[in-house]
Amino acid sequence: MRSVSIIGGGLSKFGERWDKSFRDLVVEAGTAAVIDAGIEGREIQAIYGGCMSSGRLVGQEHVGALFADFLGLNPIPATRCEAACASGGVALRAGYLAVASGMYDVVAVGGVEKMTDFDSADVAIALGGAGDMEHELFFGATFPALYALMARRHMLEYGTTEEMMASCSVKNHKNAVHNPYAQYHNEITIEDVMNSGYIASPLKLLDCSPITDGAAAVILCASEKAKKFRKDPVEIIASSQASDTISLSNRHCMTELHATKVAAADAYRRANLKPSDIDVAEVHDCFSIAEIMAIEDLGFFDKGKGGPASLEGLTALNSEISINTSGGLKATGHPVGATGIKQAVEIMWQLQGKADKRQVKDAEIGMTHNVGGSGATAVVNIYKRL
Repeated sequence: MRSVSIIGGGLSKFGERWDKSFRDLVVEAGTAAVIDAGIEGREIQAIYGGCMSSGRLVGQEHVGALFADFLGLNPIPATRCEAACASGGVALRAGYLAVASGMYDVVAVGGVEKMTDFDSADVAIALGGAGDMEHELFFGATFPALYALMARRHMLEYGTTEEMMASCSVKNHKNAVHNPYAQYHNEITIEDVMNSGYIASPLKLLDCSPITDGAAAVILCASEKAKKFRKDPVEIIASSQASDTISLSNRHCMTELHATKVAAADAYRRANLKPSDIDVAEVHDCFSIAEIMAIEDLGFFDKGKGGPASLEGLTALNSEISINTSGGLKATGHPVGATGIKQAVEIMWQLQGKADKRQVKDAEIGMTHNVGGSGATAVVNIYKRL
């Protein structure tokens, strides 16, 4: 297996992009990534694209072909990857494996979702398909409800409080103020979160990531050729994926995502690293409790200690471990097919020292953690500057 590096990345602006169509977002992010990589389109040999619900929401299937068409990359092969909210992470891993295997030298990987043009009930049904439709959504168990169950169990077993969960949202909004691509640029307080109204107790409105339009893209290249294109490529030194039961009711534990733990352990083994070696991580904070469980399952804090660590500021920028410097899903936004790629772009910028006011000092090793559904899929990647 060959070493693989990111040589370019690009984002669309995230948010309520009523001025842009689904394909416009693809072109906005894809073009930015190609320009950043300093390559010509003819050098790209394949495309992998993450997208979850374009058929239901915008009536567009056959998304891989659309990517190739509107990015001017025909006739190269283009493949859509779907794994709910981990669609982007799975697409990134597919592109990584394609280059690592020697099949291709340069591939484009993207992710996109157009979500805000539709009634929130329709979006909720579309997102519900990320879980067990027959045994969960049909009985009224939306995703906020499923994560609320996890939060309640975490509170019962470890004494986690609503204020601890709120602190994750506060920190992520503070980081997003300095991210020009983020959906939100307003700081909030714990009091704001506590007064924002329950969606599914104990999760309140400001504990939840928003509905978002957006796209993200990266260009992957065999590391041995990466410096032909730029001086500061970022190497993917480990990529791992794991699965768990799609239904929350069949899990052996309600206070962890087992797929995250398995994927993380494999990634650390492949990279010959341990959690304390990670300088900056983008983790999947679809809900504030999800961030707390993630930083525990990834090994940054012991189980049950993620809540206190968040409230004490240990996950703030340039603290013990810098978590979600982009603003996370909560404040940057969560266009579900794009999120896993957006995370990789943020880590690329951090390791290149290009994150401006949200820059982690002397960042050398980064991680991304992308989750599908309530934890049935988890993708963990580890990165370093080449």
